Amino acid sequence: MERELHLHDVPSTEATEFHLELTELAAKTAAAMMQRRGLTDGALRVTVSGGGCSGYQYNLGFDDQQREDDIVLDRGGVRVLVDRDSAAFLNGVTIDYVNALHGAGFKFVNPNANRTCGCGTSFSV
Repeated sequence: MERELHLHDVPSTEATEFHLELTELAAKTAAAMMQRRGLTDGALRVTVSGGGCSGYQYNLGFDDQQREDDIVLDRGGVRVLVDRDSAAFLNGVTIDYVNALHGAGFKFVNPNANRTCGCGTSFSV
């Protein structure tokens, strides 16, 4: 029987062991979005939460507050904030920005995911 996994069950990831990438287009798009919102000191916050059709879902947002447990990265001139619980799920992930016939948006490429949903916003490990 498969055990349900919760965010607090996953071991934390040290900043020196953590790798998350933004493609050049993703970084430029995030920077432009922050500039349009007037977030000159803002950051891209990347988190994982329980939910979605595959068990976990990716969340992107802008934040101007760094938290004590955040891992702080600079990717293509964009400050990226990742809390330590989410880092365990995001280690090795690349975030891209795609323009497709069905719309445009950020796409997560997660080599650790066992399964993803059709929309690409949720996954399981």
